[in-house]
Amino acid sequence: MHRDELNELRNRVPCAAVLDEAGFAIDLKESTRRAIKYRHGDEIIIVIHEGKGWFDPLSDAKGDVFSLVSHLDGVAFARARMLVARLVGYQPRQPVWKTRARKGACMIGAAERWTRRRMPWPGSRTWSYLREERHLPESIIRLAIRHDLLREGPRGSMWAAHRDGDGHVTGWEERGPQWRGFASGGAKVLFRLGSRDALRLCVTEAAIDAMSLAVLEGGRCDSLYLSTGGGWAPATEAAIGRLAAKAGVLLVAATDDNPQGDVFADRLEAVAGEAGCGFERLRPREEDWNAELKASVKGEPRTGTRETEKKERLPHARRPRQG
Repeated sequence: MHRDELNELRNRVPCAAVLDEAGFAIDLKESTRRAIKYRHGDEIIIVIHEGKGWFDPLSDAKGDVFSLVSHLDGVAFARARMLVARLVGYQPRQPVWKTRARKGACMIGAAERWTRRRMPWPGSRTWSYLREERHLPESIIRLAIRHDLLREGPRGSMWAAHRDGDGHVTGWEERGPQWRGFASGGAKVLFRLGSRDALRLCVTEAAIDAMSLAVLEGGRCDSLYLSTGGGWAPATEAAIGRLAAKAGVLLVAATDDNPQGDVFADRLEAVAGEAGCGFERLRPREEDWNAELKASVKGEPRTGTRETEKKERLPHARRPRQG
């Protein structure tokens, strides 16, 4: 694995994910926003550096997410790297901080915050970001706006809506020239572009990738382009499972062409197995679909996407349980 891939894993898997999955609990009374204490029996781990670092107050042990796995499981780096990769998208429990409300201040829900923002318009900073930096054509931007999927974020960033099965906004992906995140206080479910009745479900890791794939495929009317926002929350898995449960569905893992994308693809294949629907792994020739779109816009020779592991299942056939 190259250094860039290791750095990508460090950025995508916080130490909290390792500890939460290992059964550690947050000691809120002994924690601060900059140093969160986790306990598991007599073991104590303090997470620092916004989730990217840790130390053991009872020893000299400290480091990053890879060394944390090695410390807890007693494994070598190669094994630790594999275990960390499996946690991509894992949503750990977060501490709930008690704060004093400012006088006159009120809590605003995600849906209301969404409606207060303007939609992008030709020439706006968000529109320019999508057109000039992301190379998305006007047609796909206008389509996303018609579906009420885009908003102007701060400093020229884009907000891309995640909605639940009833169409309610639960949060939004935030992408900009120098910013990448998710709505504070929001919940990841799914970004959805296309017909709700489509039977071909293309699941990507980012809303910009979902829109890019739609462009590359010519906006197939039989396809619903989805994004998990790089996460794999229980609500996301449940939402994909409900969509995949319809008769005749083909679930397409259109995730990035890297180890993290393969982890997501494995999870999607498991969902397809539970739902008894068809499954397909669709890979970009570049690392992700937006990079693929940019390459096509620049006139680099493209021969189409690479498709592997096409697996057909009987509609609603369930895998037999073992044992």
